[in-house]
Amino acid sequence: MKAPEPVQVVKERRDRTLQSLIDGVPYIQFLGIRFDRRGDELTAILPYDDKLIGNPMLPALHGGVTAAFLETAAIIELSWAMIWEDMESGGNVDLAPRRLPKTIDFTIDYLRSGLPRDAYARARVNRSGRRYASVHVEAWQDNRARMFAQATAHFLMPAREG
Repeated sequence: MKAPEPVQVVKERRDRTLQSLIDGVPYIQFLGIRFDRRGDELTAILPYDDKLIGNPMLPALHGGVTAAFLETAAIIELSWAMIWEDMESGGNVDLAPRRLPKTIDFTIDYLRSGLPRDAYARARVNRSGRRYASVHVEAWQDNRARMFAQATAHFLMPAREG
């Protein structure tokens, strides 16, 4: 029986793999989105920036920024779930830019105005097959129980390599 890998090696492999996913989407850097990883669970973080405000009279986050944040959280979560098994089995995960799922449709519910502060989102994969996936995303700011937006998205899955 093979000895388990040191925890630091596992952590570094997971962090490196997640970073390669994020680096493949330039819009993530433009919006400033970060991801907090705890095991296989990801939380997307949208740090507040003045450029994200759509209505300065309120002020409120721009609806397009909110939608992009939720869609990004869904795509990264779905991609992360797709590569998790290969990564954890010690298999070779290609860190080159990868093909991401393509959005088929995206339905967002704006529940309240996004305030001028950091926002968080978590996505849950409801169904994932060879060709199609369904993901639900929830976004909140100060209190996870008080969502300001939620979305359901359907994706066309990229062909598996190998």
